[in-house]
Amino acid sequence: MMSITPDTSTRPLPPGVTEFDLEKALAAFAAAIGEDKVASDAESLEDFQDPFQVPGSATNLPSAVVSPMSTEDVQAVVRIANEYRIPLWPISRGKNNGYGGAAPQVRGSVMLSFRNMNRVLEINEELGYAIVEPGVSWYDLHEAIKAGGRNLVASIVDIGWGGVVSNTLEHGLTYMPYSIDQASHCGFEVVLPNGDLMRTGSGAMDNNPTWPLYKRGLGPTSTEMFMQSNYGIVTKMGYWLMPKPEVYMPLWLRVWDEAQMPAVVDALRELMLAGTIDMRPQLSNTLCMASMLTTRAEWYTGEGPMPEEIIDKIAKEMGLGRWMMRFALYGDEPVVDHNFEKLKARFLQIPSVDIMGQKHGADAWETLPNPHERVQIGVPSQDLYKMAGWSGGEEGGHVDFSPVIPLTSQHAIAAQKLMAEMCAEVGLDFLGGMLPINARSTTFINVIPFDTKNPEQVAKAYALAKRMVAEAGKRGYGEYRAHLSFMDLAADQFGFNDHALRRFNETIKDTLDPNGIIAPGKSGIWGTRLREAGFPQV
Repeated sequence: MMSITPDTSTRPLPPGVTEFDLEKALAAFAAAIGEDKVASDAESLEDFQDPFQVPGSATNLPSAVVSPMSTEDVQAVVRIANEYRIPLWPISRGKNNGYGGAAPQVRGSVMLSFRNMNRVLEINEELGYAIVEPGVSWYDLHEAIKAGGRNLVASIVDIGWGGVVSNTLEHGLTYMPYSIDQASHCGFEVVLPNGDLMRTGSGAMDNNPTWPLYKRGLGPTSTEMFMQSNYGIVTKMGYWLMPKPEVYMPLWLRVWDEAQMPAVVDALRELMLAGTIDMRPQLSNTLCMASMLTTRAEWYTGEGPMPEEIIDKIAKEMGLGRWMMRFALYGDEPVVDHNFEKLKARFLQIPSVDIMGQKHGADAWETLPNPHERVQIGVPSQDLYKMAGWSGGEEGGHVDFSPVIPLTSQHAIAAQKLMAEMCAEVGLDFLGGMLPINARSTTFINVIPFDTKNPEQVAKAYALAKRMVAEAGKRGYGEYRAHLSFMDLAADQFGFNDHALRRFNETIKDTLDPNGIIAPGKSGIWGTRLREAGFPQV
């Protein structure tokens, strides 16, 4: 049996919780869901921290991890956490690297890990959807679709080890047509902070077959309230799947003169508004693209940002251009051919631009040699994880800041100037890109790389990211998902009417979660108990 005697170790403790009460809570978790599902030893907790910090320097550390196997387990854990005032930090796969990884916001929190709740519960080919648990990875979903021989594909992320549910809840970006405005999710099952269970949308009606088909229901739509929030814990989710197209045509556009990037942005917006491009393109500068294929040290080992002549050399020798856009067409072959001609007619009006692509039937998708081209047709891999090693190789890391801007040349120029100049000021490379949310707005991706073996460089990168949050905020550009290190700062930028949104969020938090146990601090939302205890601590 798990001991409830006080622990004399130096492990982190949740705010306001004694070691003795933490031990009692862990014993209660073990009694409720099984001792093998509760761990507090150092080896078990090793994965639950930001992987991109200086080794040994992490402070956002958990006290224990609980690994439920069912919704009922989650309900039991939440009720016990309320009794002992134990903050819980739910994670799906814990692979949100660049934004804090699997680390909790509040030191001493108990991790609620869903790695064992990884079942694909249903795939419906007739209506094109899946229902998944929160531990399902992109690999899991892809394999389940293949195993059933379904004529379906899922819109996925670049790196397959992440979670379908967690990426969705974080407003994460995928690439196929259903990715526009994150349209794939439909219907959540949620454990509320008091342990009660609800379903959003049509799922609120018993036996309603449209739960994974119709996003709304009767009255206010609550689904979005559980995205990037700490109002509950999602234990099931509907995810829409796309019928396999007759033809898939991955496309590449290169911009050889950097000054022409804004013209490409305007052309892209026009083509997306017209529906000619009906998916999420990825537009990256030379270094951002190169980071997925090579390392900095292979080209330059000097101090400060990489010189322009070296960037030009990379652009030419690797065939990347100064900006490169990855995108695709899907559908019946005559339609794809027609849309390709429209794309060429518009983009090739711009000097220094070229465009290329090749059509593929379904028999070729799994074995396409370029992982970028596999991703856009729903085939997951780890091949694009190389970006993390741009600076530092195996011990490299990055911190990301990605504000949302209008999809216009004017704003693309302004955002690029801001990010590039701020990187240059502190001697770091500028790895920039754009991932349109829809035809009217885009994230402006800024990947700030560093070598985790270089504490000074790591500190410089995190400090730069925080300054970028504030400077972008002054220009009206808000972060689309926030790193643990600056969630509160990112939330602070949304200051309309004396931070009316924050006050609204806190009111909901205090009503649903009076003990403040679910993911305190998530997206800058704190409950009264921890606010009165001095959080956020800035």
